[in-house]
Amino acid sequence: MAVLRRLTQARRSSGERSALAGEAAAEAAEAALRAAPEPERPGGPDGADAPGTPRTPDASDPGKPGKAPKAPAENHTPDPDDPRAAAFFDCDNTILRGAAVFYLGVGLYRRGFLTRRDIARFAWQQAWFRLHGTEDPDHISDAKQSALGIVAGKRTADLEAICEEIFEEVVADKIWPGTRALVQMHLDAGQRVWLVTAAPLEVARIIARRLGMTGALGTVAEARDGLYTGRLVGDLLHGPAKAAAVRALARRERLDLDRCAAYSDSANDIPMLSLVGHPYVVNPDGALRRHARAQGWRVRDFRTGRKAARVGLPAAAALGVLAGAAAAWVALNRHRRTA
Repeated sequence: MAVLRRLTQARRSSGERSALAGEAAAEAAEAALRAAPEPERPGGPDGADAPGTPRTPDASDPGKPGKAPKAPAENHTPDPDDPRAAAFFDCDNTILRGAAVFYLGVGLYRRGFLTRRDIARFAWQQAWFRLHGTEDPDHISDAKQSALGIVAGKRTADLEAICEEIFEEVVADKIWPGTRALVQMHLDAGQRVWLVTAAPLEVARIIARRLGMTGALGTVAEARDGLYTGRLVGDLLHGPAKAAAVRALARRERLDLDRCAAYSDSANDIPMLSLVGHPYVVNPDGALRRHARAQGWRVRDFRTGRKAARVGLPAAAALGVLAGAAAAWVALNRHRRTA
């Protein structure tokens, strides 16, 4: 029966896998809302409590600066306490500097889950992402297979605890203050605010909680009897799957997507951005910047020295990558000689 289930999943089209991933993410997000204690919620469109009302972040939250940054000018003004409006934020390079999976990999390496070879490969992928400002499909596939291999057979509670430790260490100083201000702008308006990311759901929830967000939509790993099976429910929450998740959550939460906002840095998220009435591009890659200009979408860039750091391979950036690659090569060879 399990073999038949795997064969059936393998035969699904990419569109079907994206839809399944989106539905799984939306279902998990709603389940988390039901399980968590919430303050009193304002009435929804039918007079019922509106699910997912955001919580105000605690002042001791490590992801919140002592003084909240001011949101950039010329943002649309969210309607206060609109029960049918929400905001959706991508994670990597939109909220978080770099990729969440890389930080997870470093934390797992320090805890003995990954080898030096694994971390050197992830470091190269992170450098490539930071320099080019866009994701490489091969890197995404590699990260997916590595992650599934690592968690297969592990207890879900153990991974959740490890993720909590890792992101306590990294989240506080990796948040873009400008994007943090945009998150707070929607929270202050009483709107629901969701993180939408290809990162594992366990990671996504932690980052969302640190920022006081309503919840998170992330990649759902299949689990049975409290153990990971080494398979995903559908596929990574990436590209069209993010749009499927937002659409599924909007249906469940009775949201009007024309009154919602979405934020991302990547052209891969054009399907999600195109769903909403207020699309923003944040720290965009080249393809998304061009698309935004053609569509008249708002652009926010919180990076410094963007052209030097993100376009092509200028001398300083190239030297940085080469130095990192050389260091990784030396470390691997030392490891071989001492093994």
